[in-house]
Amino acid sequence: MTFTAPSPHDGMGATLADDGVTFRVWAPHAQHVWVVGDFNEWDSGNNPQLERDGDGEAGTWSVHVPGAHAGQEYQFQVDTGSEVVWRADPYARQMTSSVGNCVIYDPASFDWGENGFRMPSWDDVVIYEMHVGTFGGDGNGGRGSFDSAVHRLDHLRDLGVSVIQVMPPFEYAGDISWGYNPSHMFAVESGYGGPDAFKAFVRAAHEHGMAVIVDVVHNHIGPSDLDLWRFDGWFEGEGGGIYFYNDWRAETPWGATRPDYGRPEVRDFLRDSALLWLEEFRCDGLRFDATNYIRSTTGGTWDGGAAIPDGGSYLAWLTSEIRDRQPWKLLIAEDLQNDPLVTTDSDEGGLGFHAQWDAGFVHPVRRALTELSDEHRDLAAVAAALLGEDRGPAGTRVIYTESHDEVANGKTRLPEAVAPGDADSWAAKKRAALGFVTVMCSPGIPMLFQGQEFLEDRWFDDSVALDWDKSEAHSGIVALHRDLIRLRRNSDSVSRGLRGSGTSVLRLDDEDKLLVVHRWAEGGAHDDTLVVLNFSTQVHRELAVGMPAPGSWKVRFNSDSPLYAPEFGGVDAFDVEADGPPMDGCEQSAVLALGPYSAVVLTREE
Repeated sequence: MTFTAPSPHDGMGATLADDGVTFRVWAPHAQHVWVVGDFNEWDSGNNPQLERDGDGEAGTWSVHVPGAHAGQEYQFQVDTGSEVVWRADPYARQMTSSVGNCVIYDPASFDWGENGFRMPSWDDVVIYEMHVGTFGGDGNGGRGSFDSAVHRLDHLRDLGVSVIQVMPPFEYAGDISWGYNPSHMFAVESGYGGPDAFKAFVRAAHEHGMAVIVDVVHNHIGPSDLDLWRFDGWFEGEGGGIYFYNDWRAETPWGATRPDYGRPEVRDFLRDSALLWLEEFRCDGLRFDATNYIRSTTGGTWDGGAAIPDGGSYLAWLTSEIRDRQPWKLLIAEDLQNDPLVTTDSDEGGLGFHAQWDAGFVHPVRRALTELSDEHRDLAAVAAALLGEDRGPAGTRVIYTESHDEVANGKTRLPEAVAPGDADSWAAKKRAALGFVTVMCSPGIPMLFQGQEFLEDRWFDDSVALDWDKSEAHSGIVALHRDLIRLRRNSDSVSRGLRGSGTSVLRLDDEDKLLVVHRWAEGGAHDDTLVVLNFSTQVHRELAVGMPAPGSWKVRFNSDSPLYAPEFGGVDAFDVEADGPPMDGCEQSAVLALGPYSAVVLTREE
């Protein structure tokens, strides 16, 4: 067999070209590099030897191996000068396991079919956060996969969500994980089915009319099963070598494996991984984990000794490139600092994300819902959370009451937090529903966490599957979520205001725990929307409230309907004529009915 080294073909990792495969790896401090695998029967005496590319300044090595083909396994051998070590390909597209062999992968082999899916506009995004292993699990200890998750996409389509956010599906250490410990940045977790299974999931989601965004981890790598560690033998102090900072900047809450954002080759490595999911896997956006730990060692200090300027510039550089290449892809940061800089365009000195998780929303709303006594519910804090003032425009905030962080690590699901040990109770159902109304009727990008729609009460555990029996037992609560999502997306063309950015609190009554909110896009019929929230057990049979405009207003949603749960009170809410006296800063008013811990949504008629 005749090898060509260095290779005349482009591409990092294992790239199919002509009659074989080009292997290329960055190892600037190596003395020699070889590739060994099925193509030479793992014969260490006949390993293809890589040569330095060009003048050697790039630090990359390559060789073209005729006859090598997709499906064959391989590893690199790197001579560090003191020893020869086996290394997985940093750009490996497929792994047999996190500590196994790399697999040559042909990206052109997957059939995407003809679908023509288009990413929904930002004001039509309703996110469903999913952990593949538990969403697709069988309830008998079996781990879910992309294939099993595909079979439950009908549920999400019928629920009405427009975007699925997949928690990190990249090859990680062990068999079970949240996914925030990626060992291989280009490979899909083998236990989930590998790259073709992920592509099939994305294709199926698109066929069901839903986008897919993937959660990526660039704030640290690993820290275990990490062949990147001291990859070519070089390191300083206790550092991890060429891919990582080798000083105080390496330290993160998850290990001393923060990538070196100031090194061009590391930036390219991370960027190439991000672009892979957007371009080859056709994902519709990215959610970046813990961006505050990319730009600071403390996760909250942007100047002084803890700041990492390279991290901020890296994020701005990356989002700028993605937005130039695919401007319709949604970029979300989990920064949790409510910093407007995160969603400021990179050419204006910001980080360039479209949106960020809004920690200023979730905590006040959950606190109000979980207080034991009505008198302690802080409606002013809820109103401030809803309005989002000083936290950026409506479309830049992802709002929610449950996420993987909010329902794990000692935190509980909202129904369980409301009534510990009695999540099926009236109070738990009512207040969980009230929380979801608050999310869906507030300005921002709404999100729910898997199982929230059927009152999953167990905290998130990556080894325990969702209890899908609850979706039948609480079918009415599922219907409540479906009806709210339908309203939020204006699916019936009667509630455009919920997709708009216009928001005004007409009444904040902290004594009676009432919040009356006007939502609108441009105003007018089937646009102006009134949301009335009752955070108390008090029943209001004749509640006079100001109405933003005269004329007929139609009830579109009443959370107290017994259709959602037989124990709900069924305080009927009727369509009204806004012809009463001035009230709440409006020139007219109407009289409504409102059940305990309930919400009524009305929209203006023609």
